[in-house]
Amino acid sequence: MPHIDLPPLPGIAGLLAGYPDTGDLLGRLGEALLRGPSPLTPAQRETIAAAVSRGNECTYCAETHGAVARELGGDAAGMEALLAIAEKVRVDGRSVTAEDVARAREAGADDRTIHDTVLIAAAFSMFNRYVDGLATTLPAESAQYAERARTLATRGYLNPRP
Repeated sequence: MPHIDLPPLPGIAGLLAGYPDTGDLLGRLGEALLRGPSPLTPAQRETIAAAVSRGNECTYCAETHGAVARELGGDAAGMEALLAIAEKVRVDGRSVTAEDVARAREAGADDRTIHDTVLIAAAFSMFNRYVDGLATTLPAESAQYAERARTLATRGYLNPRP
């Protein structure tokens, strides 16, 4: 049961609907991070979001973004160096080293790719803490993640309600 009164929607959907002033801003941030211009594909960005959420043990976000990455045809191949940076940002951004960035560059990452990886990892740590800090609910059935993923994959994050 959520710590505060929310609409009966799981995860961040209830927070966005219950608090539309901040919900609109967070929806636009999600859209910019996961669908806006970037050298990373939407599937790669969803993979980063899912990995960070999994590391933060945020079930709702990990399952949702993992399902969206799969829906988009996500392939984590070649993302090892970026996911290593994202993991360090998740734990403590100050732990990212010049060697981590050099490995990402050796794998083909440019400045924008590294920037976007760090920003997605940092933002999803915030999203995870928002969702879990208010004890939002999970979908009643695991199949709902795949249903939600289809909507997010096709419509994006500007209208996040199921």
